[in-house]
Amino acid sequence: GNSPLERLPTEILQEIIDIVATRKPALGDRSQQYSIQPLLNTSKILYSVTVRARYEHVTIPDSQVFRKLLSALRGNPGFGTLVRRIDFSSFNPIILFSSAKERLSADNLTPRTLIQCLNLTPGLREFVAQEHMDDEIDIIVLRKLFHHLSHLTALDFCGCSSPRFRTAMTTFAKSITDKDIAFSVSRLSLHRCDNLPSAVFDQLLRRMNALTHLDLAGTKVSDQALQSIPHSGRITHLNLSRCNGLAASAVLKFLQSHPGVKDSLVVLNLAVDFRTRCGLRGNDLSELLMGLPRSLRSLNLKGSEMGSAHIPLLQRLMKHVHELALGRGLTVADFEKLFEANPRLSDQDKDTQCCTTPPASILSHTLRYLDLSDYVGQELDLGALFSPECSIMQNRSAPLSVVEVAGELFKGLSRSSIPIKFGWTVVESGCRTWIQRQQGEILQGSNDFSWKMGTGNWGMRKIPVVFGEVCAMYRNYTFMR
Repeated sequence: GNSPLERLPTEILQEIIDIVATRKPALGDRSQQYSIQPLLNTSKILYSVTVRARYEHVTIPDSQVFRKLLSALRGNPGFGTLVRRIDFSSFNPIILFSSAKERLSADNLTPRTLIQCLNLTPGLREFVAQEHMDDEIDIIVLRKLFHHLSHLTALDFCGCSSPRFRTAMTTFAKSITDKDIAFSVSRLSLHRCDNLPSAVFDQLLRRMNALTHLDLAGTKVSDQALQSIPHSGRITHLNLSRCNGLAASAVLKFLQSHPGVKDSLVVLNLAVDFRTRCGLRGNDLSELLMGLPRSLRSLNLKGSEMGSAHIPLLQRLMKHVHELALGRGLTVADFEKLFEANPRLSDQDKDTQCCTTPPASILSHTLRYLDLSDYVGQELDLGALFSPECSIMQNRSAPLSVVEVAGELFKGLSRSSIPIKFGWTVVESGCRTWIQRQQGEILQGSNDFSWKMGTGNWGMRKIPVVFGEVCAMYRNYTFMR
């Protein structure tokens, strides 16, 4: 009890333990929580500080770890009161068992044991699931999550689309008969839950009174369900990408008139796959751009039909947006105009620009990430993009740090020395290709990028509902697709 470490104030010691507990696990580690296990047996002082860190944010990489957690909570119910997050985002069912029959016979993670765990964690605030364990989420688990955990604020069902999960969600939605029932969840992700019927969203969204984060990418959400969201929420993060059941006019009306979204947006993703569907176009796109709030930091318009007439409207966003994904129909010359100072900007607009004095021809902007991946094959003129006359890839375009291009361009760019000569490097992540400035910004720990919820890369495809770096399956959905 007299070591220098133990004599530190509790607050400082807690910060140190938290850093150790939340560090990225080494390659091959099954759980980062094992890194603080030895501290539990060191001294009474370290035990009292460490036990909170061990159980506050619980990561479940496999069913055996879940079984050990449940055993610990049964043996000491006090541990359960410390749990604030249960995270299955890195869960891999085949680590221990090669078949579903083996997993079932082991009785480690099942609907029965999962509900037992939830019953022992009354203070749970965040529950993070994914497609590799969605069979274990039955109607009893859903009722517990939505109805009986009063402190729960974040739910993530990313990729959950098994027949069992669909049946459970459908049955649960139909069972809600009390019109006055409201849910405590403020951050909800049903990202790529693509087989849930629209009736599920009709029942759930109207009861979300305090929504701030909503990810419905790739779902069958309806126009009616969007409009049913209570006005009491203040949505900052909204992902409606690839929601093919939504009409462009309904989305535009929702964004322009709904009190819970029109003045609070920080992240907005309206991307569509241009190969199968056209996004916003013409006057609809112009109306959207004119009505976006200054709070906006990330905007994805992939799949929209753009023209040179939209450039001045996009340029106005450059003074506060950090991420911008462009639609189709533009040229490299149009891209470059985004960075050119517009003499027609009002005095008020000029006052909102950065305090630094840039070169006269370059707009003072906040853009860090530019997504041009809608331009495939010869549609993107790389020769023009990397020409000395183009300012986009020059130092004077800073703080621009990342330009994303179509994944098919990786092979040619990675073999070329031209990006390196301009001070950029080419990186592949799954099916995505990023051209990154070699002297880019460090994102972690910056309050300017707190809207990214702790993620360390640009160009999120999925909205996080809990704070922290994404890994495993969630990294795949967020940065690799």
